[in-house]
Amino acid sequence: MDIGTQPLPNAIAPCLTGVSETMLWSLHNRACEARRPNSILDDPKTISIHDAIAYDYHHNFGTPNGTLAARAAQIDSTLRQWLTEHPEGQIISLGEGLESQSFRVDNGTMRWLTVDLPHAITLREQFFTPTTRFTHLAASALAPDWMEHADPSAGLCIIAQGLLMYFPPTVVETLFRAIATRFPGAIFIFDTIPEWFSRLTLNGLNQTPNYRLPPMPWGIDQDQIPKTLKSWHPSLKNIDCLPYRAPRGPHRHIAELIANLPILRHQVPCLVQVNL
Repeated sequence: MDIGTQPLPNAIAPCLTGVSETMLWSLHNRACEARRPNSILDDPKTISIHDAIAYDYHHNFGTPNGTLAARAAQIDSTLRQWLTEHPEGQIISLGEGLESQSFRVDNGTMRWLTVDLPHAITLREQFFTPTTRFTHLAASALAPDWMEHADPSAGLCIIAQGLLMYFPPTVVETLFRAIATRFPGAIFIFDTIPEWFSRLTLNGLNQTPNYRLPPMPWGIDQDQIPKTLKSWHPSLKNIDCLPYRAPRGPHRHIAELIANLPILRHQVPCLVQVNL
């Protein structure tokens, strides 16, 4: 474990397994990026959470390439733009884990609802204290309960970051249909993985020799996204696919090369913004 990531003497044991443990993977990715002098992510909150948790990040996850931090930064940018038009709008983040996005984009008037499973909310509340504007709901993203807490009166944005790929395709479709039907006029931001990567995880894919990624049943190639979503809900107003890449190094160069290849450029992870 790096000296810079040594937990404090009273560090918190996260006790996470399966899909829930991936919140530590993305936390590690963001924190390592935020520590860099040339970081694309200004995130002292994530660094403090990273340091406070007793977990051997490097043993399990290795050295991050910054891709998940780039994903977070791209969503930040999209949210900031949305908030210029909806300064008092509500943002609902599904399966948020230990993401500190609300800190990074807060404009002083927006409202933020975190929806996650009870054990994830319990861990989150050791670092984030709910307020009148920043609230938590212990519930599954797949249950309709959280929709009762949505308030689209000043604008509504729903985020599912690092979440949907862990559900079977039919479950993703059902959730998407429910959101699109219930909240016309809202925007929905989520990320996808390509089909080939989904198949690898189903066969068993190790991030490092010490950590196997959970299965990710839902994979979709970028060129299939618009027609698939429109088949699920024909009244969608607009669908944008937003690329994100490692911020530097060999992974960045490879991503830029792939982006210029006609076939392969559709077989990469991406962010999707849907105007419902």
